[in-house]
Amino acid sequence: MFPDVESDRLLAAARRTTEPVAAARLVTEAFFQVSRTADPAAMSPLADRLSALRSDPARPHTEVLFHTVAGAVGVRTRKPHATRHLEIALRLIETHRLHADPLYLECAMFCTLTLMRPQEIRPRFAHLVAAADTEPARRARLVSMLGLGDAWSGDLLRGRVGLHEAQRLARAAQRLDIEAEVTSWLIKIEAMCGDLAAAAACLPQARDLAARSGSHWVAAHIAECAATLHLASGDTEAWLGMLEFLVDTVVGVNSGLIFEHRWELATHYALHGRPDAAAALLSGMPDPPLGWPGAPALPAWRGWIAQPTDFAAMARFEASLAGLNRPVERLSRPRMAWLLGAQHARLGRRADATRLLEAACTGYAAIGAAGLLAQVMADLQRVGGPGGPAGAGPSGAVPAPRPHGSQPTEAGGVHTPAPDGPQLTEAEARVARAVAGGLSNREVAALLGVSAKTVEFHLGNIFRKLGVRNRTELASATRTPAVHNGA
Repeated sequence: MFPDVESDRLLAAARRTTEPVAAARLVTEAFFQVSRTADPAAMSPLADRLSALRSDPARPHTEVLFHTVAGAVGVRTRKPHATRHLEIALRLIETHRLHADPLYLECAMFCTLTLMRPQEIRPRFAHLVAAADTEPARRARLVSMLGLGDAWSGDLLRGRVGLHEAQRLARAAQRLDIEAEVTSWLIKIEAMCGDLAAAAACLPQARDLAARSGSHWVAAHIAECAATLHLASGDTEAWLGMLEFLVDTVVGVNSGLIFEHRWELATHYALHGRPDAAAALLSGMPDPPLGWPGAPALPAWRGWIAQPTDFAAMARFEASLAGLNRPVERLSRPRMAWLLGAQHARLGRRADATRLLEAACTGYAAIGAAGLLAQVMADLQRVGGPGGPAGAGPSGAVPAPRPHGSQPTEAGGVHTPAPDGPQLTEAEARVARAVAGGLSNREVAALLGVSAKTVEFHLGNIFRKLGVRNRTELASATRTPAVHNGA
């Protein structure tokens, strides 16, 4: 049954129910049915119906349900002070010990994630999810929130396992909306973990599932996940296009990235000779509240964007990274170090570049982000990091001469003026060089820290772009000027 049809059934049952708590439960169940498909504004009447069921004196069970839905709808429609509802709901659930009820357990996990506290999900709720006796669709939703909490708080490998389990449960429950949401998250997580082929396969799957379930919610944030895939693939041009789309459509408010998306795009403009565009992007945009993920570093980052070659501005931005010490910031901190390190490399400050790129490598390695780690390692080795002299390829073993006039980009790659001919992304160029050097797919995978399937995925693109049929023809093609990194 489609979620909206089931929601209509539940709402009709709520209208026939005279007992307020029972009616409130039915309305809240209807909310969870459509929370992954409906336009946020279309869910406002659900909060209104729950408000009408409140009483004086207040019933804790009804109050929890009202504040959960009112808070969720308020956050999604960007109403001020919406998070207060979520805080109240969590406090009531804890005070009245309502976690044993699967509906209230789902409310608690939903509120916690909406408040951007993913690090609390596993320690507070994992044992309750394991013990919950509930229907398949709710179990799929609960397990998906466990997996998302793990990944979002920096345990990517555990999160990936959990989300694959949630995907299996969603399929068993025949819930396309839940499967769509989980698959969209897997685009981003597989890419960060380094399995680019799996991430690329999830992208059309998520779009198809979103369309088949009519999921406004999933359709809106697939682009955010696809942007990470392009970044991990070394495709800076596609990454930039996605970033501009995200900023234009204000995607990212629920993941905490709405500010970072804008700051990243402004950084790109500032570093590519468009200071006025960078300033316009940040003009009138306030710094986020201190509790927002990444907030301790954003004012200094703004200062660096205004003076991208100023060593003092860069030093202030670097010093601010020490304030990013929460689990929810374990993804942000290495990214910011990477941006700074790449800029130091552009300016010829090898020691500063090496220090910051090493910090980014350490941060990504600690959370299992092998896909992003591979990109930073390539930058590190281009400035003379371990494994080879400046200009060496990712392993230091396969030469990777930088074409005349090329410059490293802030996305962690090399920008080459585009001549006529095929364009390989940086990731594809690394695979091409390694394969042309005589390495097998398995050896290339070990060398670059990716899966063999990812190597096969890149090779397919390389053969198509260069018009070659086999490894011998590829080796010949790489000795001509036609092969270059177009990222």
